[in-house]
Amino acid sequence: MATLSVNVNKVATLRNSRGGREPAVIEAVRVVIDAGAPGITVHPRQDERHIRRQDVFDIAEELAPLRGRVEFNIEGDPRPDLVALVQAVRPDQCTLVPVLPGEITSQAGWSPDRPVDDLTRLVAEMRAGGIRVSVFVDPDPRAVRWAGRLGAERVELYTEPFARAFDRGPEAAAASFAVYAEAAHVAHEEGLGVNAGHDLDLHNLSLFHTLPHLDEVSIGHALMAHALYVGLRQSVTDYLAAVAGHPSR
Repeated sequence: MATLSVNVNKVATLRNSRGGREPAVIEAVRVVIDAGAPGITVHPRQDERHIRRQDVFDIAEELAPLRGRVEFNIEGDPRPDLVALVQAVRPDQCTLVPVLPGEITSQAGWSPDRPVDDLTRLVAEMRAGGIRVSVFVDPDPRAVRWAGRLGAERVELYTEPFARAFDRGPEAAAASFAVYAEAAHVAHEEGLGVNAGHDLDLHNLSLFHTLPHLDEVSIGHALMAHALYVGLRQSVTDYLAAVAGHPSR
């Protein structure tokens, strides 16, 4: 059964919109963990428009006594300051994500045409430091195999296209799901674990949680939006149930 990693970026976005300390990211992390989530994800952007460098250190300190029970996943592009941060914190997992200048959120996975040399060295360094490396890719067998050549241990499938297809109805959802299932099978054949994330929610998880070989889903925006209506603890509970295939609502 797949696990849930809760992305807490949106808590920091709300805090930063007003300044000050509230809502406190670390308090949100505590609620998420207390509700039973086995993972916390952050994506520190270079402009620190949500998660800040200090947040990463604070979360790492909070999770240190829970090592082996709650995983810490840091996402981001392999820019020097992000790499240095990851190497200083040594999270359980680092997910390498391509970033386009000016983007609001991730728009695509890595291109399988990108040269692998520099990323291969980076992946090897991280793995030598005990960090599992996942690579953010589109549900394309070429991209999955490219990630395998980097020496990554997992891929994270970019799921916005599936979410848009799901909104169009059952036929479109099934067709898109088949594409993701094929990518997951290829990843499994390549010896890669399968993560997924971007625009997954309580509705489309009804199908996506059945993806073959699925190890982890990372969910932030939809979970935090749901929390506005039901509270953060209940939102985590609802998403844990959805990921397990037993929706509570």
